[in-house]
Amino acid sequence: MNAETVSTGAVNTDGANAAAPLPYLVRHRLRENGDTVTLDLVPLGEALPAYRPGQFSMLCAFGVGEIPVSVSDVTPGRDALGHTVRGVGKVSEALCRLRPGEVVGVRGPYGNDWALGARPQDDEDPVTALGTDPGEDLLVLAGGLGLSPLRPVVVQALSQPGVYGWLTVLAGARSPQDLVHRADLTQWRALGEARITVDRPGPGWTGPVGLVTDLLRHAVFRPERTTAFVCGPEPMMRASADALLRRGVAPERIRLSLERNMRCATAWCGHCQLGQVIVCRDGPVFTWKQASELLGVAEL
Repeated sequence: MNAETVSTGAVNTDGANAAAPLPYLVRHRLRENGDTVTLDLVPLGEALPAYRPGQFSMLCAFGVGEIPVSVSDVTPGRDALGHTVRGVGKVSEALCRLRPGEVVGVRGPYGNDWALGARPQDDEDPVTALGTDPGEDLLVLAGGLGLSPLRPVVVQALSQPGVYGWLTVLAGARSPQDLVHRADLTQWRALGEARITVDRPGPGWTGPVGLVTDLLRHAVFRPERTTAFVCGPEPMMRASADALLRRGVAPERIRLSLERNMRCATAWCGHCQLGQVIVCRDGPVFTWKQASELLGVAEL
């Protein structure tokens, strides 16, 4: 990993509107692995409203285009937004090439969130009344880059010692070189909160080899008092949900982020429509009770 940082003052951007991206400066750039970077972005003037864990931005590489990217750092009191981007197309590759001191356009926040907080008292529907009550165990399952939108959940939970029960992070990647947020994983593992696995071990790897669901066998949690947060490739999320159900976790207690094929963030293009649901408008976080039906819908 390598990192670059720059400091700056503010620039006035009077007249900015919600439909146009606001200019944000790349203050810090961290290379996570060969094709992925984390960008710390600070506003040049007007700032966007506060984000909640699980929400996403539209990031604009000027002259190239824009894409939706989940926030990987929304730490309260911190003036920067963190976005972790993998270069897989023209826009994402342009974003990955940005250096400290360069400017990116940001729109947001968009979407719902992981609902890490008290459950609403005035909603009797177990699907829509999302929340995470004090004392509940938190189980985070991440596959590959899926750790990025889940990272704020772990950071928030660790910042509130004694509020929740057991916190367990289970993370997997194709190889040790593909892991992201490695400094965080090292810290969480030292605290006894995390276990990490890879599909293909490399030289020097002494950890588990296999699927994230394999780690679930060793996780300690109370199924009836557990909220599970899952993000990663769809096969990984399906397998994780099935394994959690077998362990006794109710489907409305399993939350997944269905970010597949989001494009406009405002439900205009319909690219992420699954039946009657438009993921960027109605999600991206859904319970497994909802997601189990949505994942079986062909993309429109």
